[in-house]
Amino acid sequence: MKIVFRLRIDHYVVSFLMMIFLSFNSRLVFSQQNSSQKEIEKKFDSFLNPADLKARLEKLSAHPHHVGSPYDKENAEYILSLYKSWGWDAHIETFYALFPTPKTRVLEMVSPEKYTAILKEPPLKEDKTSFQTDEQLPTYNAYSIDGDVTGELVYVNYGVPSDYDELARRGIDVKGKIVIARYGASWRGIKPKVAAEHGAVGCILYSDPKDDGFYAGDVYPKGSWRNEYGVQRGSVADMPVYSGDPSTPFVGATKDAKHLAVKDITILTKIPVLPISYHDALPLLQSLNGPVVPDSWKGALPITYHIGPGPAKVHLKVQSDWDIKPVNDVIAMMKGSVYPDQWVIRGNHHDGWVNGAEDPLSGQVAMLEEAKAIGGLYKNGWRPKRTIVYCSWDGEEPGLIGSTEWVETHADELKQKAVVYINSDSNGRGFLFAGASHTLQSFINDAAKDITDPEKGISVWERLRAKRILDAPTPEAKKEIETNKELKVSALGSGSDYTPFLQHLGIASMNIGYGGENEGGVYHSVYDSFDHYMRFGDPTLEYGIALAKTGGRLVLRMADANILPFNFDDFANTILAYLAQVKKLTNDMRETTNALNYELKNNLFEEAADPTKISLPPKSEAPVPYLNFAPLENAIDNLQHSADAYQKIKNELLESGKKLSPGQLADLNKIIFRTERTLTTKEGLPGRPWYVHEIYAPGLYTGYGVKTLPGIRESIEQRNWDEATRQIIVVANTLNNFSGEINKATEIIKAVLK
Repeated sequence: MKIVFRLRIDHYVVSFLMMIFLSFNSRLVFSQQNSSQKEIEKKFDSFLNPADLKARLEKLSAHPHHVGSPYDKENAEYILSLYKSWGWDAHIETFYALFPTPKTRVLEMVSPEKYTAILKEPPLKEDKTSFQTDEQLPTYNAYSIDGDVTGELVYVNYGVPSDYDELARRGIDVKGKIVIARYGASWRGIKPKVAAEHGAVGCILYSDPKDDGFYAGDVYPKGSWRNEYGVQRGSVADMPVYSGDPSTPFVGATKDAKHLAVKDITILTKIPVLPISYHDALPLLQSLNGPVVPDSWKGALPITYHIGPGPAKVHLKVQSDWDIKPVNDVIAMMKGSVYPDQWVIRGNHHDGWVNGAEDPLSGQVAMLEEAKAIGGLYKNGWRPKRTIVYCSWDGEEPGLIGSTEWVETHADELKQKAVVYINSDSNGRGFLFAGASHTLQSFINDAAKDITDPEKGISVWERLRAKRILDAPTPEAKKEIETNKELKVSALGSGSDYTPFLQHLGIASMNIGYGGENEGGVYHSVYDSFDHYMRFGDPTLEYGIALAKTGGRLVLRMADANILPFNFDDFANTILAYLAQVKKLTNDMRETTNALNYELKNNLFEEAADPTKISLPPKSEAPVPYLNFAPLENAIDNLQHSADAYQKIKNELLESGKKLSPGQLADLNKIIFRTERTLTTKEGLPGRPWYVHEIYAPGLYTGYGVKTLPGIRESIEQRNWDEATRQIIVVANTLNNFSGEINKATEIIKAVLK
């Protein structure tokens, strides 16, 4: 007995010591791996040089480089030469897309006075590239239809749907009129879309100085803000329906692609549109009579803002050359040593509306610096486990053309191979911003904690956390940030090149950059120049280096990860929050509707109205039903259990020291990165089948702004209760499929731990 007892004690002691050893050894292995990764990143950082960013920024922005321009092609060839010099296997892939450029632009007030809009941005002696007038695209909105219209003018504030509700309350109809809307509150393409839906025959867009001019600060060249002649160019195609070349929806615009006739393209505007400066807007707005606008509609021009209609009557004429232009994407690849068929993709566009120093070249030169540094690692013997693909996109400005056409052309291959897409665009001085698929939230947080803010000497994560706490609107919101170990990332809507990857193919995506201290108002104008950026954007280019470090770490860590760092708990918690939002939306609509109908029934609007002013009561609304969210609630509960089980089993694997076989590891990672695909449906979203992601999409009436659970949320907003009920089932099934894939990943790890 004593011998047996002693043996048992010895056995337990040995087992205990062995467990400690294995645990220590496991931690040592992972510590060594982490140390190795840190050494790689330290070496990566040693290749980064702000002087190189400055030199490339000056060269790339030296001339206007819009789609189809000579310098756009020259820039693509220059970028190609850089990739090749750094050891990348690079090429230019050219697509052929419809890109209209203006040949006639007329805006004139014909009564009560005559005024002809300047429609030009004058050169400034402080801005050397502003004198390149022969190379610049004129001020215009791409994909406005041709038109020649005359009508009374109506001021519609930001031109979003709620503004037209306000007009209706005042008895003002824009049918047959030309509307003038200020930029802001939504994406520019929504404004002519809503105007046309209300019967307007033309649309003028302008930048009000309250939003983008002297009200915010000193104007350029004294300060950074938009001066009275600055104009925001931009596309007005209905991109929430589909992005890319408008004439080749769903297919790549290759050389042999069949293009739709202009008359058959559904996402062009229905009325002519033209952007103007606030210099040109002032005489139009000050000639309006009619009601004085509500306080929230008032800008900063030295006038009393009136709505109209009239007596100002304007003549608007827009004609374009509707040509097919080359779009030159530069694609650079570095083949993976272990998983060559798993691709980590990084992108930033290179085309601009004019010289585009901030948008997009501030991001492009940072990304190129990453590619240079990775090339330096490669030349020193390092090899990525996964294939890395760097993409310098063309044609983003007109409508995400270069990225969309590449994605549509290579869709089948990308569905099989793309692990993640990491995007950036403009960059400046200030705080990290990140939007992403929420499976990548922890991954981004971890990287942000390892990057030092160049102004403060703390991590960019700590600095962003401090700002969010200070900006939080309530004590509860502050406490949530203070107690949470992670900072939440934003959901992705649209407005940059991640859209086709995430929302058309279901590839997990990120969008990163810095900003918030580089105030200015030169967006899409001729003054978005090297001179402006070096004064007001990021004068030392330290935040360009910060972006390169951020993008570089995300690429390197994803490329070399043993098990891909997707966190399904973050996603499950986010979906639960989205469910709470749509339920609250429904309940709030019910309470608001009931209150409105009570007020109408009891004539409260009539009793409270000012008899000297027109004030019509709103229309009554049908009662809001109680939707059955149970299928979605059950699916989210299932998702949370699956996500939790995976995270626990993954932690057990890491603590055990056991390893997956190469085959098991390959299978596990394929399941992990393809989970995002299961969040898509073949049918796509109601009325817009190009967008197939059931969790994230740009809003039909927000444009860039995201709608989460878009099928459900927009059906509720549109009071389409039958469709909302259908979409609840669709999303529930989608989440159950997603959970099923997580369960498969869990089973692979379980088999190793048996």
